[in-house]
Amino acid sequence: MIIAIPDDYHGVVSRLDCFSRLSGHEVRVFRDAAPPTATLLRNLQAADIIVPIRERTRFTRDAIASLPRLKLFSQTGRSTRHIDIAACTERGIAVAAGTHASPHTVAEHTWALILSALRHVCEDAALMRRGEWRSSFSTGLHGKTLGIFGLGMIGKLLALPARAFGMHVLIHGRESSRAAAREAGYEFAAGKADLFARSDILCVMVRLTPATRGIVSPTDLAQMKPNALFVNTARAELVAAGALAEALEKGRPGFAVTDVYENEPVLGGDHALLRLDNALCTPHTAWLECETYELYFGEAFDNLLAFVSGKPVNIVNPEALARC
Repeated sequence: MIIAIPDDYHGVVSRLDCFSRLSGHEVRVFRDAAPPTATLLRNLQAADIIVPIRERTRFTRDAIASLPRLKLFSQTGRSTRHIDIAACTERGIAVAAGTHASPHTVAEHTWALILSALRHVCEDAALMRRGEWRSSFSTGLHGKTLGIFGLGMIGKLLALPARAFGMHVLIHGRESSRAAAREAGYEFAAGKADLFARSDILCVMVRLTPATRGIVSPTDLAQMKPNALFVNTARAELVAAGALAEALEKGRPGFAVTDVYENEPVLGGDHALLRLDNALCTPHTAWLECETYELYFGEAFDNLLAFVSGKPVNIVNPEALARC
């Protein structure tokens, strides 16, 4: 079997312990960052099995039709929304998905960004190398209000350290968030405007759906304090297009940290937020953590090996198996 793994532009997949499970198969790892569709399909042309990494790489009906040998997608993680499942089923291509999620790595990365921004970690490190000193104060957490928009799995993990730091936790979201806030003893905001106006640090942790796309508007951002920090490690599309950069230029909020962007990966440093001094940006690396990779890829590799052995598991379109 020829197994193709696209989008490993970090160059780490072959260094995973679980990679050895593919011994005996021809594995082709491609490190192109967001290649043109023609290049992507040329890379994958001979593949019997594809192990996708990025949800941003979409496998449309036309793309699937141009992969004549393909028998299986073995997705890392649980989401398969970037794969045309119906087209795969029609062509007898099975799609296997993971069953695990790793909310801890996103929560940890989010706090790393928050603390780095408020304590000027990157600035101090750069100044120290030059033998210079910072001429501004950092910001502490004690007594501040942490706002969380969406108290799901990751939101709950974010809230826990806040209490240890002596912060007040303010929640907004759907009824499930209200119930979770009540159970944990957190305050539930009177509304979205109340959340944005009162938060010193505001983390958006809403799941991206058609209903939540653009749920953070320019008006919402304009209600934030001039010294507040806006945090997005969920999905860029939760914020209205261009609204965050414009709001930062106007000074409300005063600072933002983000790990997510409308077009990923960001190539050549070409993004409006990267041109602002009051934004700290990382390239969607919250999940670029060894144990998380071992979890996601280990399951993807186990799923493909089960398929090859004739005992497929975790197939999201079992109807395709009859056509394989």
